[in-house]
Amino acid sequence: MPPAGIFCTKQRGRLRHVDWREDGTILSLRPHGETSVILEVFTRDRGRHAGVVRGGVSRKIAPVIQPGNRVTLAWRARLEDHLGSFTAEPLISRAGILSDRLALSGLNAICALLVFVLPERDPHPALHDRTEELLGQLSAGHPDWPLAYLRWEMQLLEEMGHGLDLSRCAVTGSREDLAFVSPKTGRAISRGAAGDWAPRLLPLPQCLLGQGPAMAGELAQGLAVTGHFLATHLAPALGTRPLPEARNRLIAALSRQQV
Repeated sequence: MPPAGIFCTKQRGRLRHVDWREDGTILSLRPHGETSVILEVFTRDRGRHAGVVRGGVSRKIAPVIQPGNRVTLAWRARLEDHLGSFTAEPLISRAGILSDRLALSGLNAICALLVFVLPERDPHPALHDRTEELLGQLSAGHPDWPLAYLRWEMQLLEEMGHGLDLSRCAVTGSREDLAFVSPKTGRAISRGAAGDWAPRLLPLPQCLLGQGPAMAGELAQGLAVTGHFLATHLAPALGTRPLPEARNRLIAALSRQQV
């Protein structure tokens, strides 16, 4: 097996094989035949990647390849564009998240959104690293992970070409008193420049500007902003599918917690 991250080809008789080895986080799995599963993972150098895990439903392998777990993967296929097969060795188990309903909702939303938006085999190293940080906070039970999740959605939009520009007012160019976001352009609007248009704009919570923790109600406002652009800008660019229901369940769970 080649060293981690090294791409190579092998010639065996008339068959050409492609191999690589890299760490990755499990995003999803679905049945394939009677005993195998198709695994989707998020790796730093190869992005979202799929492969078949033979015997993936067995008692030995199934606990290793659960969503959120970090594994060392070896992938092999006859040709680079084939589905190929995975073997997976445990690296980091995040099974502890299963005992926290809210954290589990967060994990499900993260995995579902990544599967939904990431083009297959397209690397996004910065997003990968931010995702690992967020999953680490979830696993550790860090109390501020919902705010980290909100900022992760901001980066997700940025990586997919639909980032928000909250650095200055789109009308005046000022950095002062930014209070709204244009639902069409994703640019910030100051309170004074909004005028009669204010009811048509999205409220801009200070937590989206990176200014300290999220105060009461700000997290919901921030998620409403990112949710708008995920649903009305990013999702239509990817086809006709709606946003994953897992995100709606997370928003509902966070709302219940704040009541």
